[in-house]
Amino acid sequence: MKEFLVELTTTVPEGTDPAEVDRRRAAEAVRAGELAEGGHLVRLWRPVGELRSIGLWRAADEGELYGRVLGTLPLWPWMTSVVTALEPHPNDPGRTVVAE
Repeated sequence: MKEFLVELTTTVPEGTDPAEVDRRRAAEAVRAGELAEGGHLVRLWRPVGELRSIGLWRAADEGELYGRVLGTLPLWPWMTSVVTALEPHPNDPGRTVVAE
């Protein structure tokens, strides 16, 4: 699977019933857990003092990332995203080197 750095910002539409917001947020937590179990959501951070998230996500390609991963989030219709495809860096200290 390929890795993607994804920045998500959620903007609740004005006039949305608070009960609907609570329902979607609860469902979002459940879906995030499912995506983590499936290996799609690897890490998730919230910058201090900000209402956006930055995550490390995995998918076969960008099509799957949008269609079968991010697009399944209950808050997705209210989100804007910035997606950056990642590739391993040769100096990554977490990179696994196979001995010959």
